[in-house]
Amino acid sequence: MTVHTIVAPGLAEPNGHFAHASAIEVPATARLVFLSGMTARNAEGGITGVGDITAQTHQVCRNLRAAVEAAGGTLADIARVDVYVRDMADFDAVHAVRRQYFTEQAPASTMVEVSGFVRAEYLIEINAIAAIGGRS
Repeated sequence: MTVHTIVAPGLAEPNGHFAHASAIEVPATARLVFLSGMTARNAEGGITGVGDITAQTHQVCRNLRAAVEAAGGTLADIARVDVYVRDMADFDAVHAVRRQYFTEQAPASTMVEVSGFVRAEYLIEINAIAAIGGRS
């Protein structure tokens, strides 16, 4: 898989860690993998970082990494994320953490504020789409 970040002329540079668009060349042997929304729920079933967006975002990114690795890929295979937060004031903190995990190419992204999650303690949820297969 080859990912090309597209910077559209006439658009302002993104104010977070994401691409205007990502063009993905996917070989015939690649698979699209759709990752369900990940929250700050840890392996023991508890919630990491109650009240702490930075700690929760780290846990969400670790969960995304675990899921994509279980599918045979890496975070570099994630081409798109949808980010849901309880408070848009957390934008900068979320993107600071994302920069630590998505180090090769920033995925295309949408981020929206929502009124709530399944558990009141959750501050963030991210789902993703990965293209896993031969890299060129």
